[in-house]
Amino acid sequence: MSPRAGTTGPHTLAFVESPVQLLNVLEWAHVHAHALSPEGAGGPAPVVSARAGSTRKGGKVPGQASRRWRRGQSRPTIHREPSGGGLTLVVLSPVDPMTRGQLRRMVELAREEGHEVRWEDARAGTSAPFRTIGGLAPLLRRTRRIVMGDPFSRYVQVLLNITKARDLVVVDDGTATMEFVSQLARGERLVRWHRKAQRPGARDLLFIPVSSKARRRLTPGGRRRVEIFSSMPIEDTPAGVEVTYNDFAWTRSRFGPPHIAEGADMVGTSLVETGVVDADRYRDAVRALAKAHGVTRYFAHRRESAEKLHDLAACTGLEVVRPDLPLELIARRGPIGRTILSFPSTVVHTLPLALAGTDVKVAVCDIDPAWLTANASPRAQGFLSGVTGSARDVQRVSTDSGHPATEAKATG
Repeated sequence: MSPRAGTTGPHTLAFVESPVQLLNVLEWAHVHAHALSPEGAGGPAPVVSARAGSTRKGGKVPGQASRRWRRGQSRPTIHREPSGGGLTLVVLSPVDPMTRGQLRRMVELAREEGHEVRWEDARAGTSAPFRTIGGLAPLLRRTRRIVMGDPFSRYVQVLLNITKARDLVVVDDGTATMEFVSQLARGERLVRWHRKAQRPGARDLLFIPVSSKARRRLTPGGRRRVEIFSSMPIEDTPAGVEVTYNDFAWTRSRFGPPHIAEGADMVGTSLVETGVVDADRYRDAVRALAKAHGVTRYFAHRRESAEKLHDLAACTGLEVVRPDLPLELIARRGPIGRTILSFPSTVVHTLPLALAGTDVKVAVCDIDPAWLTANASPRAQGFLSGVTGSARDVQRVSTDSGHPATEAKATG
């Protein structure tokens, strides 16, 4: 159990439920800390207001592309207010052993950076949610700023109903961030993209008022400020929401550059576990890509089942690696293959940033519609295609060895 936060409450309280969320909170904290000094190396990207269409310091921003700084281009120094009483990270720990293990490792890094961490076994039994929420309530009422990684989380939505903070920040939780922003802009109920539309159950109906209030809290208005800190391509930004670009400056300053090995590595996905992609089709695709591109290692997603990974290792001969940190950190530390292959996922957007300045190439293989299960959400194919279609600095590959890799250049 980590040290408890002071009774007066921190100025910034961050809630995370996954290793990637914690990584992105560290990136956010790094950007804010470096913005305080004119000499800050690799200062933050400018904040863009969707309503004003300009940076906070002034200057016209014609479109999304202006938020992205080209490699080697000098960046303006953006001055922000300090976080005051500091950052307290609250880990709402899941029960999955792999996720907990990665979170423990990320907590070590957070503490090395000087941040206070509070570990909550938030799902350890039926009484855990009441104990966790009750223990956090005093902090929630006093904190000035809330940083969260998953606005779809019911836990986070309950906490948003309690806090009086007027400064809300959403950091990346993978590709879900893209869907969150789109739903917020359209005024829709917050529903994860891979969930198939169905009649809500009794628990869903009881939770609707909580979810609706959380969505209203995440809508800027009056004295309430909402910021999205993301490396994902964000379109249709809601009016008043500020977007700050995450270029993984902390990761690049803390680790690497990596040793680059010959051959290729592959990144696994949990699309089978979430019921989107058929298991047999996925295995066949992995086998075809591994053979065509000389893949030797398969970096498993933390949610991939042991049975599925054993089957993949047996039929492909790949070395299956269970990373103890998010892949952005694993790749930056090295060694890593000269080519990294992935299916549609967050890493096709984040790895080119984390590996900027190296010779590593990232390649993505689209999901064939024939691979989808009968239970897949009707939105699945369009969403996954959007993930790959909007990726920058990646190559497109196919499971058909007769189709060579092509470089993808996303626009705006």
